[in-house]
Amino acid sequence: MYRLFLVCFSLLPLAGFAAELKVKVIDPHAAVVAGAQVSIYRDGSATPLAVRLTAGDGTARFDVDSGDSFEVEVLAAGFAPERADARADAAVQTSTLTVPLRVEKVSETVVVSATRTPVSDETAGASVSTLEHGQIEAMQPGAASEALRFLPGAVVNVSGQRGGLGSLFVRGGDSRYNKVLVDGVSVNEPGGTFDFGVVPLTGTERVEFLRGAQSTLYGSDAMTSVVQVFSQKGSTLRPELRFGADGGSFGTAHGDLALSGARGRFDYDVFGDQFNSSGQGPNDEYSNSLQGGNVGVKLRDNALFRFHLRHSNSRTGVQSFWNFNGQPLIPPDRDQLARQNNLIASADLTFNVGRWQHHLTGFDYNHKRLNEDTTVDAGRVSPLFGNIDFPFQTASHVNRAGFAYQGDYVERSWARTTFGYEFEDESGRFGDPTVPPLSHGLRLNHAVYGQQTLNWRRFSVVAGGRFVHNQTFGNKVVPRAAVGYQLWRGGQVLSGTRLHFSYAAGIKEPRFEESFANDAFTLPNPNLKAEENRAYEAGFQQNSLNGKYALTATYFHNRFSNQIDYSCCNAIFQGQYVNVNRSLAHGAEVELKGNLTSRVLLDGSYSYTSTQILDQPFAFDPLLQPGNPLLRRPKHSASLLLNYLGNRWGGNVGESFVGRRTDSDFLGFGVNHAAGYVRADAGGWYAITSRVTAYVNLENVLNKHYEEVAGYPALRANFRVGLRFRLGGER
Repeated sequence: MYRLFLVCFSLLPLAGFAAELKVKVIDPHAAVVAGAQVSIYRDGSATPLAVRLTAGDGTARFDVDSGDSFEVEVLAAGFAPERADARADAAVQTSTLTVPLRVEKVSETVVVSATRTPVSDETAGASVSTLEHGQIEAMQPGAASEALRFLPGAVVNVSGQRGGLGSLFVRGGDSRYNKVLVDGVSVNEPGGTFDFGVVPLTGTERVEFLRGAQSTLYGSDAMTSVVQVFSQKGSTLRPELRFGADGGSFGTAHGDLALSGARGRFDYDVFGDQFNSSGQGPNDEYSNSLQGGNVGVKLRDNALFRFHLRHSNSRTGVQSFWNFNGQPLIPPDRDQLARQNNLIASADLTFNVGRWQHHLTGFDYNHKRLNEDTTVDAGRVSPLFGNIDFPFQTASHVNRAGFAYQGDYVERSWARTTFGYEFEDESGRFGDPTVPPLSHGLRLNHAVYGQQTLNWRRFSVVAGGRFVHNQTFGNKVVPRAAVGYQLWRGGQVLSGTRLHFSYAAGIKEPRFEESFANDAFTLPNPNLKAEENRAYEAGFQQNSLNGKYALTATYFHNRFSNQIDYSCCNAIFQGQYVNVNRSLAHGAEVELKGNLTSRVLLDGSYSYTSTQILDQPFAFDPLLQPGNPLLRRPKHSASLLLNYLGNRWGGNVGESFVGRRTDSDFLGFGVNHAAGYVRADAGGWYAITSRVTAYVNLENVLNKHYEEVAGYPALRANFRVGLRFRLGGER
């Protein structure tokens, strides 16, 4: 009997023994991909057994039954979704499956920002555009403003030279209606203020640009767009040192340095960047230094810890309004300066338990800004106010700190639930440091949100809501719903027609200056409401040539209310910010993107935006009266970005067209518009050897004389030429 028992035991199916399945994810160039989401399913099942994220070495590991067969799904931002079959080999303890990713179908590119989880942009329920690492590397932008201008629907206004105040206008919204995130951390000042002109993209893996009201997932300030920057991760077994330098016109000098790698449980990428330029005119100097790092640790097969750090310090000369359409109306300000000092730090812990993924984040963002003018410049006199140049200082010191939890539960391959909680401590001091005390503001904000995503056959549904408790405006519920339907599957030539519709609400909290200012001219108003947007959009997407091309047309309608304006004045000339203004913006976006070849990428777009001021009781300028269009929002804008990403060389050509738009000098010179313009840029690189690369960057190659902001002349044609070197790493 004993011998019979041993024989029977030895004949038991090997599937009953534990084994390990290792999934390694690589890109089309065989480099490992970190941060990809890997799910495994039993054959024929739509319910995942487990979900993991790939570590710095590009691998995710699963405990499975030996001898069983599985289907593996990989979702990685910037690539198409990929599925592969796997089997846990009974003869070995660990079975390895390598999954190569593709980028052939633009309609299937995976994005993250639309749902806060990886999903193909076709079913994301939102309009999303991206800049990938290869595109950024060919473009070599000095700041984010120089790259974002070539994305569909983005209107970028920089006040003159490099380092000038860079504002983003999307779908007719205000420049404060954009939520900006760096590695998941909000870097807006409370109330949405953000300067894109001093944000280097060194160390950036990709940028996602999400259009439309997105406050359900991202809270305050996401009224018309979300811009999210993702940092690079180390991926080479041998440490890799990268460094380079370039120089060019207008006394420009730039250098960068980075060290990265992945070994064992660790991956890392640390970097530094220094940019200097003297500019094309008086008081045009700009300097910016950046340091940062991204370090990941694989604590267990199902747990990853990651730490991000970025610090930047900039100094910019400010000419102020002076030259309109080539006519110097007054002399430039020769001594005004703007300084910024920014520090971003975050710690993330992601761990998976079966179909659950939990993400915990602690963060801190510290922002210091100082504008000062030390000398009275002769001749800076306006018709309305007389002398407008006088010594002053304005300072702002803002800190945003807190923690967040996000949970994701994958019910089926076609269903996912996302929910989370956020706490944020916003504090700030602002005013004139020469006339203490500074005004002080403090908000302790809480929010919970939930979202359900369904992709069932021809239908896709994204529905969610957020409950916000803000210490200024109180409680608010913010809903969003998006529906997509594949009207026609099509064939290889016309490969699918998809309709989409969404409704969303957007909110923006007041700025600290609006809620808490308490000085000789402004009274605080602790009862300000949130500014709001009711946003609709509807359109279609037509894919062609088996998904290599996608034509999208979208109609959007934004209705802004409770907009904040300054009410002046009482008997002692003090005013207060109040919710009184309303405005409207609607129009259409058309985008064509495609892969001309496996290495040539095209993204072109046209936007029509009609805006109107509905109510503005305290308008001090005739251009701000009801019935007029909103300032600096062009009716017509377009962009084109063409990239070639090869092995030995790469390059891009970008063009942006911005039509005539209403603008004002606010000083009495009679300026009421900014002329339309076309700006063309080009960039490229060539690998002299596997370790040495030459590159060139050309901006405004047509040498157009134009102004993005009336009275602030933009840079004429300019260039930078340099070399990059690489030591270590894989060849």
